[in-house]
Amino acid sequence: MSDQPFGRSRRDFMRIAVTAGSTAALPWLKDAQAQTPASTNAATAPANAANATAPSTGQLATAHPPQGTHLILLGTKGGPTPSDLRAAPANVLVVDGQPYVVDCGNGVALQLTKAGIKLPGLRDIFLTHHHSDHNADLGNLVFLAWATGLHTPVNLYGPPRITRMIDDFVDMNAIDLEVRMREEGRPAFRPLINIHEFDGPRLVMEDERVKVTSMLVDHYTIKPAFAYRFETRDRTVVFSGDTTYYPPLAEFAKGADVLVHEVMYLPALQKLMKTVDNAPTLLDHLVKSHTSTEQVGKIAAAAGVKTLVLSHFVPGGDPAITDEMWTADVRQHFSGEIVVGKDLQVI
Repeated sequence: MSDQPFGRSRRDFMRIAVTAGSTAALPWLKDAQAQTPASTNAATAPANAANATAPSTGQLATAHPPQGTHLILLGTKGGPTPSDLRAAPANVLVVDGQPYVVDCGNGVALQLTKAGIKLPGLRDIFLTHHHSDHNADLGNLVFLAWATGLHTPVNLYGPPRITRMIDDFVDMNAIDLEVRMREEGRPAFRPLINIHEFDGPRLVMEDERVKVTSMLVDHYTIKPAFAYRFETRDRTVVFSGDTTYYPPLAEFAKGADVLVHEVMYLPALQKLMKTVDNAPTLLDHLVKSHTSTEQVGKIAAAAGVKTLVLSHFVPGGDPAITDEMWTADVRQHFSGEIVVGKDLQVI
Protein backbone atom coordinates (compact mmCIF):
# COMPACT_ATOMS: atom_id res chain seq x y z
CA MET A 1 0.00 0.00 0.00
CA SER A 2 1.29 3.47 -0.84
CA ASP A 3 2.34 5.83 1.95
CA GLN A 4 0.02 8.41 0.34
CA PRO A 5 -3.58 7.36 0.94
CA PHE A 6 -5.10 10.36 -0.82
CA GLY A 7 -6.42 9.57 -4.24
CA ARG A 8 -6.85 5.92 -3.36
CA SER A 9 -10.18 4.10 -3.28
CA ARG A 10 -12.60 4.53 -0.38
CA ARG A 11 -11.85 0.89 0.56
CA ASP A 12 -8.12 1.64 0.93
CA PHE A 13 -8.80 4.87 2.79
CA MET A 14 -11.05 3.13 5.33
CA ARG A 15 -8.47 0.40 5.85
CA ILE A 16 -5.86 3.05 6.66
CA ALA A 17 -8.26 4.68 9.11
CA VAL A 18 -9.02 1.40 10.82
CA THR A 19 -5.42 0.27 11.17
CA ALA A 20 -4.03 3.67 12.14
CA GLY A 21 -3.00 4.34 15.67
CA SER A 22 -0.99 2.61 18.34
CA THR A 23 -1.79 0.46 21.36
CA ALA A 24 0.88 2.16 23.44
CA ALA A 25 -1.54 4.63 24.97
CA LEU A 26 -4.48 2.26 25.35
CA PRO A 27 -5.63 1.70 28.92
CA TRP A 28 -5.42 -1.85 30.25
CA LEU A 29 -8.75 -3.23 31.30
CA LYS A 30 -9.19 -4.33 34.84
CA ASP A 31 -9.89 -8.04 35.21
CA ALA A 32 -13.40 -8.49 33.86
CA GLN A 33 -13.57 -12.23 34.42
CA ALA A 34 -16.57 -13.60 36.26
CA GLN A 35 -15.73 -15.02 39.67
CA THR A 36 -18.87 -17.01 40.28
CA PRO A 37 -18.58 -20.79 40.56
CA ALA A 38 -19.44 -23.03 37.63
CA SER A 39 -22.92 -24.47 37.43
CA THR A 40 -23.49 -27.80 39.05
CA ASN A 41 -25.96 -28.95 36.40
CA ALA A 42 -24.66 -32.37 35.43
CA ALA A 43 -24.16 -33.32 31.80
CA THR A 44 -25.56 -36.62 30.68
CA ALA A 45 -23.24 -39.33 32.01
CA PRO A 46 -22.42 -42.53 30.12
CA ALA A 47 -24.53 -45.47 31.24
CA ASN A 48 -21.51 -47.75 31.50
CA ALA A 49 -20.15 -47.24 35.01
CA ALA A 50 -16.61 -48.00 33.88
CA ASN A 51 -16.77 -45.05 31.52
CA ALA A 52 -18.77 -42.66 33.72
CA THR A 53 -17.29 -39.22 34.22
CA ALA A 54 -16.40 -37.89 37.63
CA PRO A 55 -18.45 -34.99 39.00
CA SER A 56 -15.69 -32.53 38.11
CA THR A 57 -15.95 -33.54 34.44
CA GLY A 58 -19.73 -33.56 34.24
CA GLN A 59 -20.57 -29.91 34.84
CA LEU A 60 -21.96 -27.48 32.33
CA ALA A 61 -20.15 -24.16 32.33
CA THR A 62 -21.82 -20.91 33.33
CA ALA A 63 -18.74 -19.05 34.58
CA HIS A 64 -15.10 -19.97 34.78
CA PRO A 65 -13.46 -20.65 38.18
CA PRO A 66 -10.95 -18.05 39.41
CA GLN A 67 -8.27 -20.57 40.45
CA GLY A 68 -6.70 -23.67 38.91
CA THR A 69 -6.81 -25.08 35.39
CA HIS A 70 -10.21 -25.87 33.90
CA LEU A 71 -11.02 -27.08 30.39
CA ILE A 72 -14.33 -26.10 28.82
CA LEU A 73 -15.44 -27.84 25.63
CA LEU A 74 -17.12 -25.08 23.64
CA GLY A 75 -17.98 -27.10 20.53
CA THR A 76 -17.50 -30.83 19.95
CA LYS A 77 -18.75 -31.56 16.41
CA GLY A 78 -16.31 -32.23 13.59
CA GLY A 79 -16.94 -30.63 10.21
CA PRO A 80 -18.43 -27.30 9.11
CA THR A 81 -22.06 -28.42 8.68
CA PRO A 82 -24.25 -26.84 11.40
CA SER A 83 -26.05 -29.23 13.76
CA ASP A 84 -28.51 -28.83 16.60
CA LEU A 85 -26.70 -31.65 18.41
CA ARG A 86 -23.23 -30.13 18.79
CA ALA A 87 -21.52 -26.79 18.12
CA ALA A 88 -18.51 -26.31 15.84
CA PRO A 89 -15.00 -27.14 17.14
CA ALA A 90 -13.61 -24.87 19.84
CA ASN A 91 -12.17 -25.16 23.35
CA VAL A 92 -11.08 -22.83 26.10
CA LEU A 93 -8.57 -23.59 28.82
CA VAL A 94 -9.12 -21.30 31.82
CA VAL A 95 -5.99 -20.94 33.95
CA ASP A 96 -6.36 -18.99 37.19
CA GLY A 97 -9.27 -17.13 35.62
CA GLN A 98 -7.55 -16.29 32.32
CA PRO A 99 -8.99 -17.88 29.15
CA TYR A 100 -6.84 -19.44 26.40
CA VAL A 101 -8.93 -20.30 23.33
CA VAL A 102 -8.09 -23.22 21.04
CA ASP A 103 -9.78 -23.07 17.61
CA CYS A 104 -12.61 -20.85 16.47
CA GLY A 105 -15.41 -22.74 14.77
CA ASN A 106 -18.65 -21.01 13.85
CA GLY A 107 -20.37 -19.57 16.92
CA VAL A 108 -17.33 -19.60 19.23
CA ALA A 109 -18.12 -16.15 20.67
CA LEU A 110 -21.63 -17.24 21.63
CA GLN A 111 -20.30 -20.44 23.19
CA LEU A 112 -17.74 -18.50 25.21
CA THR A 113 -20.49 -16.20 26.43
CA LYS A 114 -22.62 -19.19 27.44
CA ALA A 115 -19.60 -20.52 29.32
CA GLY A 116 -19.35 -17.31 31.34
CA ILE A 117 -16.21 -16.03 29.60
CA LYS A 118 -16.07 -12.25 29.26
CA LEU A 119 -14.96 -11.53 25.70
CA PRO A 120 -12.98 -8.36 26.56
CA GLY A 121 -10.76 -10.56 28.73
CA LEU A 122 -9.42 -12.57 25.78
CA ARG A 123 -5.65 -12.37 25.35
CA ASP A 124 -4.49 -15.56 23.55
CA ILE A 125 -6.10 -17.59 20.75
CA PHE A 126 -4.53 -20.69 19.19
CA LEU A 127 -5.41 -22.16 15.79
CA THR A 128 -4.60 -25.80 15.04
CA HIS A 129 -5.02 -25.60 11.25
CA HIS A 130 -6.81 -23.94 8.37
CA HIS A 131 -10.06 -25.85 7.98
CA SER A 132 -13.26 -23.83 8.03
CA ASP A 133 -14.72 -25.65 11.03
CA HIS A 134 -11.68 -24.45 13.02
CA ASN A 135 -11.01 -20.96 11.66
CA ALA A 136 -14.38 -19.68 10.40
CA ASP A 137 -14.85 -17.31 13.34
CA LEU A 138 -11.26 -16.35 14.09
CA GLY A 139 -11.75 -12.78 12.89
CA ASN A 140 -15.31 -12.63 14.22
CA LEU A 141 -14.22 -13.64 17.72
CA VAL A 142 -11.75 -10.78 18.00
CA PHE A 143 -14.22 -8.38 16.39
CA LEU A 144 -17.04 -9.32 18.77
CA ALA A 145 -14.68 -9.00 21.74
CA TRP A 146 -13.73 -5.53 20.45
CA ALA A 147 -17.39 -4.60 19.98
CA THR A 148 -18.00 -5.73 23.57
CA GLY A 149 -15.27 -3.51 24.99
CA LEU A 150 -11.88 -5.05 24.23
CA HIS A 151 -9.10 -2.47 24.66
CA THR A 152 -6.10 -4.73 25.18
CA PRO A 153 -3.96 -6.66 22.68
CA VAL A 154 -4.93 -10.16 21.57
CA ASN A 155 -2.32 -12.68 20.39
CA LEU A 156 -3.19 -15.09 17.58
CA TYR A 157 -0.99 -18.18 17.24
CA GLY A 158 -0.99 -20.72 14.43
CA PRO A 159 -0.05 -21.65 10.87
CA PRO A 160 0.84 -19.16 8.12
CA ARG A 161 -1.85 -17.06 6.43
CA ILE A 162 -3.46 -15.85 9.66
CA THR A 163 -2.10 -12.39 8.88
CA ARG A 164 -3.73 -12.42 5.47
CA MET A 165 -7.01 -13.66 6.98
CA ILE A 166 -7.10 -10.83 9.49
CA ASP A 167 -6.13 -8.16 6.96
CA ASP A 168 -8.86 -9.38 4.60
CA PHE A 169 -11.31 -9.42 7.52
CA VAL A 170 -10.45 -5.77 8.25
CA ASP A 171 -11.03 -4.87 4.58
CA MET A 172 -14.32 -6.74 4.51
CA ASN A 173 -15.59 -4.99 7.64
CA ALA A 174 -13.97 -1.60 7.07
CA ILE A 175 -17.24 0.35 6.98
CA ASP A 176 -18.51 -1.11 10.27
CA LEU A 177 -15.14 -0.78 12.00
CA GLU A 178 -14.71 2.85 10.93
CA VAL A 179 -18.22 3.77 12.06
CA ARG A 180 -17.80 2.17 15.47
CA MET A 181 -14.46 3.87 15.98
CA ARG A 182 -15.92 7.26 15.05
CA GLU A 183 -19.37 7.01 16.64
CA GLU A 184 -18.78 4.67 19.59
CA GLY A 185 -15.28 5.80 20.55
CA ARG A 186 -13.69 2.39 20.09
CA PRO A 187 -9.92 2.02 19.64
CA ALA A 188 -8.33 1.16 16.29
CA PHE A 189 -9.04 -2.52 15.67
CA ARG A 190 -6.09 -3.90 13.70
CA PRO A 191 -3.32 -2.63 16.05
CA LEU A 192 -4.87 -4.67 18.87
CA ILE A 193 -4.06 -7.94 17.07
CA ASN A 194 -0.60 -9.48 17.36
CA ILE A 195 -0.09 -12.43 15.02
CA HIS A 196 2.46 -15.19 15.60
CA GLU A 197 2.71 -17.55 12.61
CA PHE A 198 4.84 -20.70 12.55
CA ASP A 199 5.09 -23.80 10.38
CA GLY A 200 6.80 -26.33 12.65
CA PRO A 201 7.10 -27.60 16.24
CA ARG A 202 8.17 -24.97 18.74
CA LEU A 203 7.66 -23.27 22.07
CA VAL A 204 4.62 -21.24 21.10
CA MET A 205 4.31 -18.99 24.14
CA GLU A 206 4.97 -18.88 27.86
CA ASP A 207 3.63 -16.56 30.52
CA GLU A 208 3.19 -16.64 34.28
CA ARG A 209 0.31 -19.13 34.00
CA VAL A 210 1.09 -21.52 31.16
CA LYS A 211 3.70 -22.91 28.80
CA VAL A 212 2.44 -23.88 25.34
CA THR A 213 4.32 -26.06 22.85
CA SER A 214 3.29 -27.38 19.45
CA MET A 215 3.97 -30.41 17.28
CA LEU A 216 3.06 -31.24 13.69
CA VAL A 217 0.36 -33.87 13.18
CA ASP A 218 -0.86 -35.58 10.00
CA HIS A 219 -4.10 -34.10 8.68
CA TYR A 220 -3.72 -35.41 5.13
CA THR A 221 -3.44 -32.47 2.71
CA ILE A 222 -3.89 -29.70 5.31
CA LYS A 223 -0.34 -28.69 6.22
CA PRO A 224 0.80 -27.55 8.65
CA ALA A 225 -1.60 -28.90 11.26
CA PHE A 226 -0.72 -28.71 14.94
CA ALA A 227 -1.33 -30.37 18.28
CA TYR A 228 -0.81 -28.19 21.36
CA ARG A 229 0.44 -29.04 24.85
CA PHE A 230 -0.52 -26.67 27.69
CA GLU A 231 1.47 -27.05 30.93
CA THR A 232 0.26 -25.17 34.01
CA ARG A 233 1.21 -25.41 37.68
CA ASP A 234 -1.51 -27.99 38.38
CA ARG A 235 -2.36 -29.76 35.08
CA THR A 236 -1.09 -30.63 31.62
CA VAL A 237 -3.67 -30.63 28.82
CA VAL A 238 -2.96 -31.74 25.25
CA PHE A 239 -5.14 -31.01 22.21
CA SER A 240 -4.64 -33.37 19.27
CA GLY A 241 -6.05 -31.01 16.68
CA ASP A 242 -7.25 -32.81 13.56
CA THR A 243 -5.11 -35.80 12.65
CA THR A 244 -5.13 -39.29 11.25
CA TYR A 245 -3.69 -42.04 13.46
CA TYR A 246 -0.28 -40.58 14.36
CA PRO A 247 1.81 -42.53 16.92
CA PRO A 248 4.30 -39.66 17.55
CA LEU A 249 1.41 -37.79 19.16
CA ALA A 250 1.53 -40.29 22.04
CA GLU A 251 5.06 -39.17 22.91
CA PHE A 252 4.02 -35.50 22.72
CA ALA A 253 1.11 -36.22 25.12
CA LYS A 254 3.20 -38.43 27.45
CA GLY A 255 2.01 -38.24 31.05
CA ALA A 256 -0.60 -35.53 30.40
CA ASP A 257 -3.50 -35.19 32.81
CA VAL A 258 -5.94 -34.68 29.93
CA LEU A 259 -5.75 -35.55 26.24
CA VAL A 260 -8.47 -34.01 24.08
CA HIS A 261 -8.48 -36.12 20.93
CA GLU A 262 -10.58 -36.01 17.79
CA VAL A 263 -12.48 -39.21 17.03
CA MET A 264 -14.19 -40.92 14.10
CA TYR A 265 -16.77 -43.72 14.40
CA LEU A 266 -16.26 -45.85 11.32
CA PRO A 267 -19.52 -47.88 11.42
CA ALA A 268 -21.56 -44.69 11.15
CA LEU A 269 -19.78 -43.43 8.04
CA GLN A 270 -21.69 -45.83 5.79
CA LYS A 271 -24.96 -44.29 6.98
CA LEU A 272 -23.54 -40.79 6.52
CA MET A 273 -22.42 -41.53 2.97
CA LYS A 274 -26.01 -42.33 1.97
CA THR A 275 -27.01 -38.72 2.68
CA VAL A 276 -24.40 -36.89 0.56
CA ASP A 277 -23.83 -36.56 -3.18
CA ASN A 278 -20.03 -36.57 -2.95
CA ALA A 279 -19.85 -39.81 -0.92
CA PRO A 280 -16.74 -41.46 -2.46
CA THR A 281 -14.63 -38.30 -2.26
CA LEU A 282 -15.81 -37.40 1.23
CA LEU A 283 -15.26 -40.92 2.57
CA ASP A 284 -11.72 -40.97 1.19
CA HIS A 285 -11.02 -37.62 2.87
CA LEU A 286 -12.43 -38.70 6.22
CA VAL A 287 -10.54 -41.97 6.54
CA LYS A 288 -7.26 -40.30 5.53
CA SER A 289 -7.72 -37.27 7.80
CA HIS A 290 -9.13 -38.57 11.09
CA THR A 291 -8.55 -41.14 13.85
CA SER A 292 -10.87 -44.07 14.52
CA THR A 293 -12.18 -44.90 17.99
CA GLU A 294 -9.84 -47.88 18.31
CA GLN A 295 -6.83 -45.86 17.18
CA VAL A 296 -7.60 -43.11 19.70
CA GLY A 297 -7.50 -45.76 22.43
CA LYS A 298 -4.04 -46.84 21.27
CA ILE A 299 -2.73 -43.26 21.37
CA ALA A 300 -4.12 -42.61 24.87
CA ALA A 301 -2.71 -45.88 26.20
CA ALA A 302 0.73 -45.26 24.73
CA ALA A 303 0.74 -41.73 26.15
CA GLY A 304 -0.28 -42.91 29.62
CA VAL A 305 -2.69 -40.01 30.09
CA LYS A 306 -5.03 -39.91 33.06
CA THR A 307 -8.15 -38.73 31.22
CA LEU A 308 -9.05 -39.07 27.56
CA VAL A 309 -11.63 -36.60 26.27
CA LEU A 310 -13.29 -37.56 23.00
CA SER A 311 -14.25 -34.55 20.90
CA HIS A 312 -14.50 -33.33 17.30
CA PHE A 313 -16.87 -36.22 16.63
CA VAL A 314 -17.04 -37.55 13.07
CA PRO A 315 -19.88 -37.89 12.33
CA GLY A 316 -21.02 -35.43 14.96
CA GLY A 317 -24.63 -34.88 13.98
CA ASP A 318 -26.02 -38.39 14.44
CA PRO A 319 -27.94 -38.76 17.73
CA ALA A 320 -28.15 -42.52 17.20
CA ILE A 321 -24.48 -42.91 18.15
CA THR A 322 -24.49 -43.45 21.92
CA ASP A 323 -21.71 -42.75 24.38
CA GLU A 324 -21.14 -46.48 24.68
CA MET A 325 -20.66 -46.75 20.92
CA TRP A 326 -18.04 -43.99 21.00
CA THR A 327 -16.13 -45.63 23.85
CA ALA A 328 -16.39 -49.38 23.13
CA ASP A 329 -13.37 -49.68 20.82
CA VAL A 330 -11.42 -47.07 22.78
CA ARG A 331 -11.76 -49.22 25.90
CA GLN A 332 -10.11 -52.15 24.14
CA HIS A 333 -6.78 -50.36 24.57
CA PHE A 334 -7.20 -47.59 27.17
CA SER A 335 -8.08 -48.30 30.81
CA GLY A 336 -8.10 -44.73 32.13
CA GLU A 337 -11.00 -42.31 32.43
CA ILE A 338 -12.89 -41.64 29.20
CA VAL A 339 -15.07 -38.57 28.75
CA VAL A 340 -17.45 -38.41 25.80
CA GLY A 341 -17.39 -34.68 25.34
CA LYS A 342 -20.47 -32.48 25.45
CA ASP A 343 -20.73 -28.82 24.50
CA LEU A 344 -20.02 -26.51 27.47
CA GLN A 345 -18.76 -29.39 29.61
CA VAL A 346 -16.16 -28.50 32.25
CA ILE A 347 -13.24 -30.87 32.73
